[in-house]
Amino acid sequence: MKQDNYRIEKDSMGELPVPHNAYYGAQTMRAKQNFPISNLRFPRSFIYAIGLIKSAAAKVNIQLGLLEKNIGHTITSAATEVIEGKFDQEFIVDIFQTGSGTSTNMNTNEIIANRSIELLGGTIGSKSPVHPNDHVNLGQSSNDVIPSAIHIAAVTQIKKNLIPNLNLLKTELEAKSVEFAEVIKTGRTHLQDATPIKLGQEFKGYAGQIENNINQFEKIIPELSKLAIGGTAVGTGINTHPEFAKKICTFLSKESGCKFIETNNHFHAQSTIDTIVASSSITKNLAISLLKISNDIRWMGSGPRSGIGEITLPEVQPGSSIMPGKINPVIPESVCQVAAQVIGNDTTISIAGQSGNFELNVMMPVAGYNLLESIAILSTATGNFANQCIHGITATSQGPKLVQNGLAIATALVPEIGYDQVAEIAKTAHEKSISIKEAALLLTNIPEKKLDELLDARKMTN
Repeated sequence: MKQDNYRIEKDSMGELPVPHNAYYGAQTMRAKQNFPISNLRFPRSFIYAIGLIKSAAAKVNIQLGLLEKNIGHTITSAATEVIEGKFDQEFIVDIFQTGSGTSTNMNTNEIIANRSIELLGGTIGSKSPVHPNDHVNLGQSSNDVIPSAIHIAAVTQIKKNLIPNLNLLKTELEAKSVEFAEVIKTGRTHLQDATPIKLGQEFKGYAGQIENNINQFEKIIPELSKLAIGGTAVGTGINTHPEFAKKICTFLSKESGCKFIETNNHFHAQSTIDTIVASSSITKNLAISLLKISNDIRWMGSGPRSGIGEITLPEVQPGSSIMPGKINPVIPESVCQVAAQVIGNDTTISIAGQSGNFELNVMMPVAGYNLLESIAILSTATGNFANQCIHGITATSQGPKLVQNGLAIATALVPEIGYDQVAEIAKTAHEKSISIKEAALLLTNIPEKKLDELLDARKMTN
């Protein structure tokens, strides 16, 4: 490394070379050297949230008379640039780092401090007139900043991205339930023929799954909105003003457009990631719902000549590199893969949740990363599923054609002649490859007109 390409910075462990043009400092550089593990970094939603915390903290500390106005306002300006994404490339710390996320907190503090120094005409890396710990981190600890940033990022993404896309998917499924309201088809249980159902009723069930998931996310938002900020190192609030937490939550709420409040139990908020675990469980539930819906749609659209073929999916791309004309259900397949990723993320978060030793959880970075990834990919996948698949689904004539040839419609005869005789009718129909009506005419004295009334598939679905 050429001498003019780096500067020498000092921290409590000694001197360290830092790239000359970097806004991060020595502690970030140590973290980069210590954790050359992956290419995974905190996402934009997290950087937005932690920038928001630093901006709000500076404003509160000015109000409380703890921070010189000129320095505080400059920190706010620099933090705003972080919020806007101007320094995303400077967040270089690996997700697999110190379990509290201290390295990422210091990465943030150093970027904002050095940008503030630059704005004030000073020398980057000098820690003067703005210090990353004494000024940017004033009244805070990594142990309350990191979980608070995860919560803020999760709330904003759930409210602004995930729930709107879920509502879009629900709307499209409900529209199909109306469109297919009179399309009769064979129901299936255990992958075997069952009594008739309307295609619209199936889609109504899918819409209900999504509605239930929306309700669960709306219920978890108030819990995620309780922030650990103000608890500092272990929840006691050492080295921060008694009014700091309440005031910072007011600023965070105003600037984010989402309501945040101080937790009523800092010791719980910092020694566990219970709310993150609970939120992840809800993302997993949504993933499982999407697996169910996507796989049903794949099966119903299978064919076009050798499968079930009750619906036609939109053709979005050629399906094979070797078989001309083949079209595959690629959108549902992508949703299934997203669901698998989310279920895996939830397992990681469950393990992370067990790692709260005494006053601190030490798997916060990986738990936060996985939760935010799950929220992000579920948001985009559900919107894409609604727009590129559900919206364009059409019903075929295959479902109605198969109903009268199905064996399960014999169930409607049970109140008339009993289970055992109906079972014999169904067996005979299957063995002779005839319809239930034809078998019933052979084996019972029920008049044909009466049979037509009893075997009316449409009545069976009401």
